[in-house]
Formats: sequence, structure tokens, C-alpha cells
Amino acid sequence: MQWTDDAIVLSARRHGEGSAVATLLTRRRGRHAGLARGASSARGRGALQPGNRVEATWTARLAEHLGAWRIELRASHAPELFDDRLRLAGLSAALAVAEAALPEREPHPGVYEALLALVAAMEAPELGDAWIAAHVRWELGLLAELGFGLDLARCAVTGSGGDLAFVSPRTGRAVSRAAAEPYAGRLLRLPGFLAGRGPGGREDLAAGLALTGHFLERHVFAPAHRPPPPARLRFADRLAAAEGGRA
Repeated sequence: MQWTDDAIVLSARRHGEGSAVATLLTRRRGRHAGLARGASSARGRGALQPGNRVEATWTARLAEHLGAWRIELRASHAPELFDDRLRLAGLSAALAVAEAALPEREPHPGVYEALLALVAAMEAPELGDAWIAAHVRWELGLLAELGFGLDLARCAVTGSGGDLAFVSPRTGRAVSRAAAEPYAGRLLRLPGFLAGRGPGGREDLAAGLALTGHFLERHVFAPAHRPPPPARLRFADRLAAAEGGRA
């Protein structure tokens, strides 16, 4: 059997002499792995850089087999970010989360398209820190796609849509500042850019990343008895350091 699809390279791990097991996020067939022969050649290394957009053809005798890739590079993204350690960390985090969170061979075209948009935002320096907000929204969309969407539109206690400032770490529902007052210390902070209060600074962006990180761990990684991807943790740490003026 054989099929061809647009894809984003999530990872490529060396396998034997000159080959790699490449995991791609494909537009129509979801997260999919296969053997890429010639991966150690200059052409192979160039095509299999994580974050690249490629056209991938998968071939196997049976559907349950690992199969083999034939990959054609369409756009290279990581080199554009090499001079910005925070953006490069953000790209690595998004790819790692997609690989760890998405079920294998299950279509999620919305996640694919949103990841393409996120990478484009990372490559647009004129957007400033808006790409970090896009990263948080991409993770919120991923959670929703997996059935764990957060309700950030109105207060879980009063039903009001005004002055939302916190999120319940258990239910994922927003709570207004007044309703949260007795137990605010036990709630997660809802950053202003997710509550319609403007773009916010890096402290707000770090709070957004902490919010999605909590629910990714609670609903996706912990049930599978896995820790969050190290690349995701490094990105959060790097953002915290940048917000504190240390990077």
C-alpha cells in the first residue's frame, strides 16, 4: 500500500547504518512514523530537520508495518530561528508536544494547520512576542482536539463573562476575580490575553504556558505515565528566564 501527504517533520532518530525512523505530522493521516533511508546523506539530513514542511510518500506491504518514507523538502523552518534561542526552543517544544500527545495514525488536520500557522508566526519578527501567545493558543487547541478543552468564556461560579482572572486546576473552567477571592491561592492564573484584556507582557505569556502545561500534564501525559517532553520544560524555563531578564 502507498499514500502521499503534506507533512511536518517532528523528529528523526537514527536507525542502523545511514537510516532514521522519522516521525511526521501529516495533514490527513495524523502522526505517522516510517523508515527514511539515506537519512545520513546531506540531502537526507537537510530534509529531515525537525520543523521542516515536506511532501512524504509512505509505502508498506501491510498497513500495520512500519513502512518506508520517500521525502521531498518543501520548506525549511528551523534555520530561520537559529539566531533566536527562545523561538527555537518554542519550535522544539511544539514539535515534541505534538509527537508525545497525538495518537499515532489518527487524523487531526486542525492541529496540523494550526502548527503550520504557529511556525509562520515564529518566523515573523515583526510580531514580537505574539508568537508566544499563538503557542499557548495552539496548545489550548490541541487539548480541545483531544477532548480536554478549557472553558474560559465565563465564570464557573457566577456565569458572568466579566473580570475573569483564574482557572480551576481541576475542571479547567474560568473563575472571576471576585468569586475566586476566598481560594485564589489554589487556582491557576488566567492571563489577560486569554481573557480579552490585550496582548500582555512576558509574565502573562509565562502564565499562559503554565496554564496549558498543567492541563497537558493532567490529561495527556500523567494518564499515560509519562512526564512532559523535556523540550516543553526547557521552553517554559527559557521563557521564565527571559521574562526575568536573564536571557
